[in-house]
Amino acid sequence: MLRAMHFTVFDTPGVNTLLRWGSLGFLKLTGWKIEGELPASAHKCVLIAAPHTSNWDLPYTLMTAFVLGLKPYWLGKSSIFKPPFGGVMRWLGGMAVDRSQANNLVASAVQALKAAEGPVQLIVPPEGTRGKTSHWRTGFYYIAAGAEVPILMAYMDYSRKRAGLGPAFVPTGDIEADMVTIKAFYAPIKGKFPQHFDAE
Repeated sequence: MLRAMHFTVFDTPGVNTLLRWGSLGFLKLTGWKIEGELPASAHKCVLIAAPHTSNWDLPYTLMTAFVLGLKPYWLGKSSIFKPPFGGVMRWLGGMAVDRSQANNLVASAVQALKAAEGPVQLIVPPEGTRGKTSHWRTGFYYIAAGAEVPILMAYMDYSRKRAGLGPAFVPTGDIEADMVTIKAFYAPIKGKFPQHFDAE
């Protein structure tokens, strides 16, 4: 089960500002451009993180979030939350997922989103892993539908060094048709290791 939304670096005055400027500087120096903005209708949403093919995705995602002024939480495997780094990971917005337990992740994520006060973006990688996969998990879709929030299509295109926010998408209930639309958006986007990502 997921814990309730907790205090993170994105809530920390001063540190938040320093990291935002640091992120802007680093991304500019390394040739990355951040695109898009958070729509007014998506201050509380499920944010797709794709493609997810490398450990580098997390720091780049966090830097992008600082630049765009987001308040994100992200799902990660429970092993990265063990001491001595667990506290830091949670401060960075991480929420541990124990894949070995038969828990209802969707239901607890829905509850956490509904209970959250103010803006919050829950980042969910649809592949569920940074390794090679040809199957997208649909948990992100059911979380958004259950919490009655939009899905925000975020991206990180290593081939063009572009990262940011695409359109917001409201689930219609027809998951097959909706997944076709969502995957079509991600089809041209390349991860750090594109051979590990399949948007078909």
